[in-house]
Amino acid sequence: MSEPSHEQIVSELRDKPPIVLSPGPRLDAQRPSSLPLPPSTVWDLPGGTAWVYYGEGNTGLVRPVIFADGFSMGPSELEFSWEIMEFGDYALISELRRRGHDVILLGYQERSASILDNSRTARAAILRAIEERQGDTPLAVGGFSMGGLVTRHALAKLETEGVDHQTALYFSYDSPHRGAWIPIALQAFAHYIKDLDSRFSDQINSPAAQQLLWRHIEGWDATPGQSMPRAAFLAEMEAVGQWPRRPRLIGVANGVANGIGTDVRAGELALEGKGLSVLGTKLYTQAPGPDELVAKLRVVTLKANEVRTNGLPSIDGAPGGSLEGFGILADGLNALSPLLGFKTDVRIRSHCFVPAVSAVDIRGLDTDEELYADISTLPEEDSGLDEFKLASRNEGHTLVTEELCTWLIDRLP
Repeated sequence: MSEPSHEQIVSELRDKPPIVLSPGPRLDAQRPSSLPLPPSTVWDLPGGTAWVYYGEGNTGLVRPVIFADGFSMGPSELEFSWEIMEFGDYALISELRRRGHDVILLGYQERSASILDNSRTARAAILRAIEERQGDTPLAVGGFSMGGLVTRHALAKLETEGVDHQTALYFSYDSPHRGAWIPIALQAFAHYIKDLDSRFSDQINSPAAQQLLWRHIEGWDATPGQSMPRAAFLAEMEAVGQWPRRPRLIGVANGVANGIGTDVRAGELALEGKGLSVLGTKLYTQAPGPDELVAKLRVVTLKANEVRTNGLPSIDGAPGGSLEGFGILADGLNALSPLLGFKTDVRIRSHCFVPAVSAVDIRGLDTDEELYADISTLPEEDSGLDEFKLASRNEGHTLVTEELCTWLIDRLP
């Protein structure tokens, strides 16, 4: 069997959907048979859209709850929000509306744009909700994953400008307050195939991704570190006081409190190329220590190279919300024509994406001691949140569960 040409590989890769490392249905997953209900009204906002669903019995906006979207590529999609919030393990939208809350699903024109850009969209949604509201029930404002950071900044920024946001409760749902994690092996592979298809690399290097990721590389052979966009974002958060001061601040995490991680072990082979074009490619989970091998990279038209790291913790198996990063990559490669030789075996589909200590803003990500801390024993005042709830198991990032959602709903104004 002859090796495919560079042109054949480029054409096939670019003809397929991009590999996107964000929560969502697998490529082989069946779409829900139910469709989203038509919204009560739709707001066109600067940089985005809000789909508004009045609570049961409400003829207008009475008890507004704003849910901001998280990170991905391209514009926010109403169908995706419903799939996550309604058609999964727990029907969150229905329960909110049943209790008389008005659900405002806030989306962006570009989910990978700067958090600060999408913060302006959140600001517009907050002010629109105040304008449209009937009565004086205060707002609840927050979001899933990156959406929690978008709304956190928007509220804090409004306060620094002396604008009354009339928000009594801020909430975050598995938001990476101290950073998110994509394995260096996956980041390196994305950049390694950039000349064949730049979309995977473009995602890793997008403004929002760089602001979110605790450690980032801009090229396959770069040294992991804090990106300049992340440093600038953290400085901006400091400039607006880190947190809004007026609302009560709460958050939930898809990881456990007791510090017990998953069964993902450090330094294990997660993904291996088996097809002719990727034979020799091996991606490993992150191991601590000096000069740790995290990736062997080979695509037939490119030179083979190794990627090594120094001093990073055993973060892939840390307690927290997980992402099927290795699985998403393997599924994307295995969806290519078999004639191209990109068959890939995946031994470990998931890795920690938002460590529990990050989701409740109580410890950093620098060491295993911090990542695997027993949060239940830590002083609650170490967190920027006034109150938080962790899951009883380590589960998928932003997984909507009855356990977390009922706790959150019970605290809404």
